[in-house]
Amino acid sequence: MKTTLLPWLLLLGLLSPCQGGTGDDAAPHEHHHSVLPLTPQEGEAVGITEHLGAKIPLESTFRDESGRSVRLGELITGPTIILPVYYRCTNICNFLQQGLALALPGVKLKPGEEYRIISISFDESESPDLALRFQKTYLTAMDFPFPTGGWRFLVGDSRNIHRLTDAAGYRFFKKGRDFVHPVASFIVTGDGTLVRYLYGTTFLPKDLTLAFMEAQQGKVGKSIRKMVGYCFTFDPEKKSYVFNLLRVSATAVIICAGTFLAFLILTGRKARRPPARE
Repeated sequence: MKTTLLPWLLLLGLLSPCQGGTGDDAAPHEHHHSVLPLTPQEGEAVGITEHLGAKIPLESTFRDESGRSVRLGELITGPTIILPVYYRCTNICNFLQQGLALALPGVKLKPGEEYRIISISFDESESPDLALRFQKTYLTAMDFPFPTGGWRFLVGDSRNIHRLTDAAGYRFFKKGRDFVHPVASFIVTGDGTLVRYLYGTTFLPKDLTLAFMEAQQGKVGKSIRKMVGYCFTFDPEKKSYVFNLLRVSATAVIICAGTFLAFLILTGRKARRPPARE
């Protein structure tokens, strides 16, 4: 299957010609990629402050794979997931986009019509030619026909890049030839409203489908994240979230006990009610 070829195509088509972007992979729960040890000040300078409900600047202009100048508003016409990356990165940025490409065949929505993907480089020195190379590689490697317009790859100048990342609360900086940045993406509605942040390089098709459907309805993901945070707890050994059976079971018992108690009280009152006189 073509999907199994994706890592090799990335390695041969993208990683070999590129310089820079080397470094150790960051753990998913740390939400950032660091190529070198960071000072305390540098650690504060990278991260994400979620701006759920805020809007990204759709009037910002970038250049697409052909070198044409485009406004974000021309591309974001419906639910859209934005991947902040830099194309010369030979590590986590490729894993982020690869993880998404592997999940897309399971998304039961029409790409380019019901949702769109936009990879945007935060390295102002990168060119449309490099963006085009990435687009061809990922679209060729996927296991099903994916329209060119469904996944766009953009580059831009410093001003427009920072307008976008500042609006999303996405903080990064350059260190040597590389960038220190969060490992995250975000989903916006057709009017540019931020409704969901996704962390790490692994995507589940059902989660993407749900997020796109919610974005279509303009729903912000706070309530769902609170429920997930209640039902799941982080396991530092497995470095993932696991279902908290004890917490959920205790909640279910309390609800059932409360319902049963209310039933006894109501039925007891009815039993003590004197019969009506004729």
